[in-house]
Amino acid sequence: MAGLRVKGAAIVYRLFDVGYQIQIERALDRLAASAPERVRPVRGEAQALQIHNPPITIILGAERLTILGAPRDAEISARIFDFGVVSLRARIESGEELDWPAFSAFGTAVDATPKIPATLERHLRPLLERMGGAVERPFVAPVREDYNVYRIHDVRNAVGARLTSDDLRDLDVVALLLNETRPLSAEARRELLPHRFSYFIDDLAILTWENALIVDPADGATDVEYILEFANAQLLELRYYDAVLDGELPKLYDRIQKARFGPRSLFGRRYARILREMHTVVADSTELVERVENSLKVTDDVYLARVYSAALELFRGRAWRTGIDRKLGIIRETYAMLNAEAQATRAEMLELTIVVLIVLEIVLTFVR
Repeated sequence: MAGLRVKGAAIVYRLFDVGYQIQIERALDRLAASAPERVRPVRGEAQALQIHNPPITIILGAERLTILGAPRDAEISARIFDFGVVSLRARIESGEELDWPAFSAFGTAVDATPKIPATLERHLRPLLERMGGAVERPFVAPVREDYNVYRIHDVRNAVGARLTSDDLRDLDVVALLLNETRPLSAEARRELLPHRFSYFIDDLAILTWENALIVDPADGATDVEYILEFANAQLLELRYYDAVLDGELPKLYDRIQKARFGPRSLFGRRYARILREMHTVVADSTELVERVENSLKVTDDVYLARVYSAALELFRGRAWRTGIDRKLGIIRETYAMLNAEAQATRAEMLELTIVVLIVLEIVLTFVR
């Protein structure tokens, strides 16, 4: 759009799975010196969101970065979720008013700056050390989730008048959100940019798999940002447990083969340890996935419910959950098969013992 002038920021998210669970109240005590907050969405309707255990938000400081050859300050913050996820964020302001191509170039440059993910990685370990025993079964998983939000809080035309969401309908976001320099076909636009949302006349949210553009004149983080971060945290947990189960299945088959021909076959005890381990994997995975999915429920706020549903659709949350359920089903079926085999072996051994005793009794009778 000719003459468009914007001011905003780019927020880079990197999410980590750091353990089985985080005790939020204990983490609050450990981080008290940094004035942590338990932030919730602020819209009136959004108060109906059901968040069983609101996450902690904490400011970690600032870092000096170079974007497009110019030094810029990045505010580093974190959001800590009780289901074992820490989301680290770097927020870089665009500074003075920029035209739309310049803002797109700024956002693209932020996305391509390798120092930002490295900086967020560097802040993780000190944060975990500060939380101490608040993290149950601490382990930083190799799986990461990255997401960018381009937040515009002031958008005006050439004469300085604020623009509405209708005015922004034809805004070309391809370079910013899809990192494409060539024009896309109408079909590709419909396919890749189907999720556009607006509630007030001056706000707009456009979601993609890796990025989102949020136009909102309100101060501070928006409820849409909150919802997107929550959805990314849930996605990370689903991806992590899917990877855990992917690794468990081949190892499970190898252990079964070794146990089947191992020395502990007497009375079917050869599978005892494997059955205990399988039960633990199924119980832990089922509990954690249920806790993740129930951590946020959108009820009366239709707008945020649509945003949340679109984010889960984009992130393929249902597909990840289906994959986890299928793998858990395989483990449960294998558990039932091994348990039945162990019981059958014990029954056979009992029958054999009875037969041996009867034969022994007969022999002893003839001997006497």
